[in-house]
Amino acid sequence: MRPASVSRRLLPALALWLGAASCAGLEPSAPPDGAVLMTPPVEYAEWFARTESCAQLRGSLDHIEWYVVPGVATFETSIGEKVGLWEQVGNVSRITIAGDYAAHEMVVRHEMLHDLLERTGHPPEYFVTRCHLTWDSWNAGET
Repeated sequence: MRPASVSRRLLPALALWLGAASCAGLEPSAPPDGAVLMTPPVEYAEWFARTESCAQLRGSLDHIEWYVVPGVATFETSIGEKVGLWEQVGNVSRITIAGDYAAHEMVVRHEMLHDLLERTGHPPEYFVTRCHLTWDSWNAGET
């Protein structure tokens, strides 16, 4: 048997194994320790509209599941301490905010922008230039 024919027969099995292994990372994760489900305050709707406007993107505030970790400035995650965190969990976006920052427009809108972009990471075009939603750029322009 030639090596090429062996690899062609193993390719489908390898693809199946890789697919199964990658799906393990897609298992829904639990909210951070101490997080409780919350109803978003009324001003979040205005903040979401402002974030849509600066990003020139459209989304739905209704599909976001909101959590707060009461009485803290930061909370621990698998990627370090955070004041806010956006996650995609199945078909639902989940945003968790440290209680001390639940009324901080920049922090909340920063996580909303992750939702509109449907991604982690901080593309400067959106987070700095268009929307000014970083600590350094928040007061640099029109928000």
